[in-house]
Amino acid sequence: MEEKPYRDLNGYYRSLFGCKIAKIALDGGFTCPNRDGTCGTRGCLFCSAGGSGDFAENAALSIAQQIEKGRAQTAKKWADVKYIAYFQAFTNTYAPVAVLRQKFEEALAQPEIVGLSIATRADCLPQDVIDLLKELSQKTKIWVEIGFQTANEQTAKIIRRGYDNAVFADAVQRLHQAGISVIVHTILGLPGETKEDVLHTMRYLNDLPIEGVKLQLLHVLENTDLAQWYRMGKYEPLDLQTYVDWVCACISVLREDIVIHRLTGDGDRKTLLAPTWSLSKRYVWNTLHKQMRTQNIRQGQNAKK
Repeated sequence: MEEKPYRDLNGYYRSLFGCKIAKIALDGGFTCPNRDGTCGTRGCLFCSAGGSGDFAENAALSIAQQIEKGRAQTAKKWADVKYIAYFQAFTNTYAPVAVLRQKFEEALAQPEIVGLSIATRADCLPQDVIDLLKELSQKTKIWVEIGFQTANEQTAKIIRRGYDNAVFADAVQRLHQAGISVIVHTILGLPGETKEDVLHTMRYLNDLPIEGVKLQLLHVLENTDLAQWYRMGKYEPLDLQTYVDWVCACISVLREDIVIHRLTGDGDRKTLLAPTWSLSKRYVWNTLHKQMRTQNIRQGQNAKK
């Protein structure tokens, strides 16, 4: 197998667990402070009705039932596989500790679950929640995935992120001190952002004790405020070549030790308005890797610049 010019996720998982790892996306039935009126009611500008959990299992099912469905779907693909329970939809630390404990421990009690990955917001990580995660991390591997999107504070206001960079940095430091691995979600193609804005975000993350980064293309999904902007001509998605250029630049800037958890992303075919080229995920993947080879891109080669 050809060695990738970045620290890839499959290799990272195999180094930890010695086998193929699949993530089962779960809906724990949580909401979000950007939905329930705490800091907003309309969610982030781009957020879908499913709270970015469009591929998660049905929240009407128990956590155990959702995991069983996910295992049944992936068991046909791989023989030797274990699973990470991925609490994906909405904000998965936005509940009392007793509720979180019940859901997380239910997931860990299921066969072949070797870790938890918990998607959340930086402003929803009070110390009692971090204490719970630290306790659980003595039994299993824990990742906390924070939706940061950008280090540009003005863009953060435009997309209605709802918290500033200082809140994010504080959450990352407290998780690190508790021994919890942090994965940061970033988005390329946010309204008004340039390549330099994106690279500023990567350099900002280099200075924090994070373990992984997701590079996500901004999708325009039906029934979002971004969809209205798109139809009014207020927003134009990235074209494929620009996205490929920006991803390659991000790889070259990010620290060598950071695991790249995602180079692109899936949009729900039923609700995706643009960019439609993103539906050809294999083609996007191949285009990215071809450019990395031809331009001799290597992770971290521009990290100090």
